[in-house]
Amino acid sequence: QLHLVESGGGLVQPGGSVTLSCAASGPRVDTYAIGWYRQAPGKDREGVAVISASGGSTFYEDSAKGRFTISRDNAKNAVYLQMNSLESEDTAIYFCTADKMYSDYILRRGMEIWGKGTLVTVSS
Repeated sequence: QLHLVESGGGLVQPGGSVTLSCAASGPRVDTYAIGWYRQAPGKDREGVAVISASGGSTFYEDSAKGRFTISRDNAKNAVYLQMNSLESEDTAIYFCTADKMYSDYILRRGMEIWGKGTLVTVSS
């Protein structure tokens, strides 16, 4: 079973950027797809982006397309979410997730393993 720990959250000004990190530990990290979800205050949790085990495939939900980039470094057992042009609507707790399966639908199906999240607040 993987253990996921997110970091990099904090206060960001509108229009700014931040990169979240997910440190994964456990057996065969490089065999898991890794994703990011977020939950804004008073809203349901929603998928953001997912990357395949090899890093060769990615999928973004509409809210992330063109602004966010997911990447991974399997040598470091780390996954990153670079977020640009942030808006107040991006304020949320961001969760790192993992699953043995990868597809363009995995975020909507739900992923198996979850971290505890890191808070990103976009405000001036």
